[in-house]
Amino acid sequence: MQITPHIYNMHIDDGAVSHPGGSNNYFVGDPNDEMVLLDTGDHWREWTQAILDYYEELGRPNISAILITHGHVDHIGGLDRVHEATGAPVRCHPDLAEKLVKVLGSDEAIIPLESDEIIQVAGVTLRALFTPGHEVDHVCYYLSEDGVMFTGDTVLGASSTSVGDLSAYMKSLELLMGFEHSTVCPAHGPVVPPPKGEGLIRWQYDHRARREQQVLDALREGHATAEAITSAIYPRDLKEGLRRSAQRNVSTHLTKLGKEGIVEETPASFSLTE
Repeated sequence: MQITPHIYNMHIDDGAVSHPGGSNNYFVGDPNDEMVLLDTGDHWREWTQAILDYYEELGRPNISAILITHGHVDHIGGLDRVHEATGAPVRCHPDLAEKLVKVLGSDEAIIPLESDEIIQVAGVTLRALFTPGHEVDHVCYYLSEDGVMFTGDTVLGASSTSVGDLSAYMKSLELLMGFEHSTVCPAHGPVVPPPKGEGLIRWQYDHRARREQQVLDALREGHATAEAITSAIYPRDLKEGLRRSAQRNVSTHLTKLGKEGIVEETPASFSLTE
């Protein structure tokens, strides 16, 4: 499906509970000239074949680069097969390069990105934005000509994302909000067009700030563990897969608050019964 003049989306319904709305791989550029591909999906043969079939539908354009958002398996699972089919060099965060060398069995095709690097494709530009938080090796990409932010797993289209380092994540959201955009193209969930796309990243930032306040309120009420806080602030009928993610998110809030000196953790202690 064509999203904007320079963006084509290969969407697949992967049925994942943790990120409802399916998953996306994007071809960016001009099918009659050159394009880049964002991410290569999971290991599933069906997923990789869907990417390659869509590549055929586009007329097998020259793929000048495969851009990776981060190293989770549902973003690099098909990399070896897609690389073999296109011959394209692979661009990624420097911290991910060694892992991808092992995936491809060679370092010849891996070219680490630089922070804020500009990638030219078919007369338009993608800016690589290092955005740690969901993962330390995460990269978002900004297409200024179409007013589009490719957010990977930093901002999803139909749910909140899991976060490893909340302090870094909030700073990454602040970075993304500094670039004028009207459309958000996430790795998972639907593409978010204007006008909602204009405020989605800000909404996610505010959502995390509100969640932090809920965590603080739960602590004041006497809920002293991540599990207890999760039960206090999330719906009781939350699906189990989402509940695990919710508890991880609460834990990241507690870690952030601990680093800031707002809360302290009391370690468990043990003593003999006799």
